[in-house]
Parts: sequence; C-alpha cells; structure tokens
Amino acid sequence: MKILGVDPGTQRIGLAISDEGAGFARPLCILKHISLGENAWRILQIAHNEGTAKIVVGVPYDSDGGLGPRARASMRLIEAIQALEGGVELIAWDESHSTQKVIETERILGLKPKRRREPKDDHAAAMILQDYLDANALSEGGHA
Repeated sequence: MKILGVDPGTQRIGLAISDEGAGFARPLCILKHISLGENAWRILQIAHNEGTAKIVVGVPYDSDGGLGPRARASMRLIEAIQALEGGVELIAWDESHSTQKVIETERILGLKPKRRREPKDDHAAAMILQDYLDANALSEGGHA
C-alpha cells in the first residue's frame, strides 16, 4: 500500500509518496497554495491517482505539544480533506523541524548554496513520511 505525505505551508504544499511496500518515501511534487478547499481537493485527487489509501499530514506542534497557528492550519487541511469523503485514512504526524532537517542534510551532503535555496517542500514531505514509515515499521514489526 502506498502512502502520501503532505507538508502544508502558507505558500506551497510539499507532497511525497512511499513505495508500494510503504518502506521508503520520495519527493513527489510541490503544489502552490490556492485555497483550503482547492488544496484539499488537489491533494485527494493526487492520492487517488497514485493509488494511496493513507495520507500523512505534517503538523508542526509547539514545543509543549500544543497547537499553534501553523498546526491549526494543518488540522484545518485535514478536516477539509475528510469533508470530501475520499475514502482515504488521514493521519496527523508531528513534523517539527522537518524543513530544517532537510537543509542540514543538504549542507552535510555538500550541495551548492544555489541548490540549497530551491524550494524544499517536497523533500520536507518525504522526511515527514519517512519518519512515519520508520516509526510504524518499528511498532508493527516491519509493516506500515
């Protein structure tokens, strides 16, 4: 079963997809923010087109685990996708510092500064999804 990962942002939304065995995540695409309803519809359409049964949406919880403004926006996106009744399971996943982790990884890999300035939303979505896949592989004995 493939899983779609979502990194919602104020200007762009990063998407990532897992392999069929739900073991590895890879960047898929970046969507430009339009409106809550339109974003939800496009994400659900991509999920259906990719044959996913589950969508993992990154939620940037506060350091105390609370819902700040960005986390509430992510939760509203989840609710908007659920309202479309797409038959896809939705999971809120802590995405704290995912973009910073991508930036640090690129720096460690020695990517040139020009490449590091490109949008990373799809890579952040892949990091969120991979974190979810890894956590579930450990908790379920190797199956997400």
